[in-house]
Amino acid sequence: MKTILFDLDGTLHGMDLDRFAKAYFTSLIDDFARHGFSPDGAKIALDEAFHGMMANRGERTNEQLFIDCFTAHCGEEYRKRSEAIAAEYYATAFDSLAPLCTPFREARAILDRVHALGIPAVLATNPIFPRAATLRRIAWAGLVPEDFTLITTYEEFSHTKPNLDYYRTILARIGAAPEECMMVGNDAIEDMAAAELGMRVFLLTEDLLNRKGLDISVYPHGGFAELAAAIEDFATA
Repeated sequence: MKTILFDLDGTLHGMDLDRFAKAYFTSLIDDFARHGFSPDGAKIALDEAFHGMMANRGERTNEQLFIDCFTAHCGEEYRKRSEAIAAEYYATAFDSLAPLCTPFREARAILDRVHALGIPAVLATNPIFPRAATLRRIAWAGLVPEDFTLITTYEEFSHTKPNLDYYRTILARIGAAPEECMMVGNDAIEDMAAAELGMRVFLLTEDLLNRKGLDISVYPHGGFAELAAAIEDFATA
């Protein structure tokens, strides 16, 4: 079955990724300190967990890796309380970061058209966040979880973009072949990696990330108008 995979940050809503990451890390460290954990230990654990998830080769889920890093630097007490701490943080303090994201009004129209065409949509956001955080970010974008048949989060995934095993896991979960899918994203490295498996791709340039200065002319690309046309072409191919 044809399926379209959508990145979230910078694709379905605007985000200055570096600014958001800095604010997010500061907010998390403050929250850990509020719960009695060492801010220095939390800072080291966050850095180690982030880089560990990005390099994960599948031995543990990203969630397990995250918890192991924090337990190593903050003590076994963190493992016992991790679920409750995360649930409270993402239900409260996390929303203070919402102003750092800008909804793209076109995203709602794009998803509505995809649904009208009968094409399932997957939220293929890098699974370094728990599900609770991802659901909030979906809301910030003016969307709802029901827009997607699969949402990739750190509880269920053991790889991250641009590792091709991340995309292979999605394909296995939805029971689709690469050539039946199209990946839409704004990151020339992380999102366009899906092309290596034989997926169609579309590089959205509204909030382009191209850290290595790649030649993006090799990919179908453009703004939301061009994306809408690419989706129509994909639907009839």
